[in-house]
Amino acid sequence: MKILSLESSCDETAAAVIEDGRKICSSVVNTQVAEHGLYGGVVPEIASRRHTENIVGVTEKALADAGVTLDGLDYLAVTAAPGLIGALLVGVSFAKGLSLATGKPLIPVHHLRSHIAANYLAHPELEPPFLCLVVSGGHSHIVSVDDYTQFRILGRTRDDAAGEAFDKAARAMGLPYPGGVSLDKEASKGDPKAFRLPKPHVEGCPLDMSFSGLKTAVVNILHNAEQRGETVNIPDLCASYQNVICHALVDRLMVAAEEGGYHTVAAAGGVSANSGLRALLDRECKRRHLRLFVPPLSLCGDNGAMVGSQAYYEALAGHFAGLDLNAAPSMAIDDEF
Repeated sequence: MKILSLESSCDETAAAVIEDGRKICSSVVNTQVAEHGLYGGVVPEIASRRHTENIVGVTEKALADAGVTLDGLDYLAVTAAPGLIGALLVGVSFAKGLSLATGKPLIPVHHLRSHIAANYLAHPELEPPFLCLVVSGGHSHIVSVDDYTQFRILGRTRDDAAGEAFDKAARAMGLPYPGGVSLDKEASKGDPKAFRLPKPHVEGCPLDMSFSGLKTAVVNILHNAEQRGETVNIPDLCASYQNVICHALVDRLMVAAEEGGYHTVAAAGGVSANSGLRALLDRECKRRHLRLFVPPLSLCGDNGAMVGSQAYYEALAGHFAGLDLNAAPSMAIDDEF
């Protein structure tokens, strides 16, 4: 089964051809990082316009790289939720047009489900059930993957996501965009115990997270130092901040794994590329004799390949959409289109 899959939920325009959910025949990503870096973050209107300009080109290249034509495909797939609504609409509208023109059935895919599916491409031996930490710019979830299309949210952030917390703190420190990547680099040069920062928790909900207070604590450190004319050791602050966030994520994941009797855990999403998070996950999973699966860096960010992988399993489950499919800026991972 060959699927052409499209992704345009944020600032990457991507297309891929995936075979049987596990084989990447092609994967093309056009990133807008340099342009949005001029503004210190993603500008939704610009992102939508660039998707409109780029989506035909990345689709044609994905087909060419895979050595197939539209006639040689079985299905079309597209990220339909969640994400920036204008950006999503570009991909959804283009996919519906292709479906109408070719008669190929259309598969709507949830963005977070596809991030989890990135692990299927990198690790052929991985099968549900398993526990997954889903961490990206807008989402921080602990998810039970009961089957390929069956998910349960066990814990989530109540405010800022981990990626958002990284980016906002990095901006306050004056680090270049993308903030999370820059903060990670600075953290590698610092002392994670240099600053005493609050450990976020949600009373009565041990698996839930909260990062807004921690972010505010860092901003206050910077402002207080500026008012006193003092200099803050940025690598030390980055290392301390990253350490607290990573422990908040991993400690809860380990509690969920123990309480649920899981023997296999995974991580997914853009923040799963963070070096501190990967190192801590590896250490804690080895200590508890848990199998750990993490995507390679090339599959952590948004891409079309992960969409095609999840689409394969959605197709097997009979989850298709008609031409009335609409994009949704917010949607829970356990909801259906």
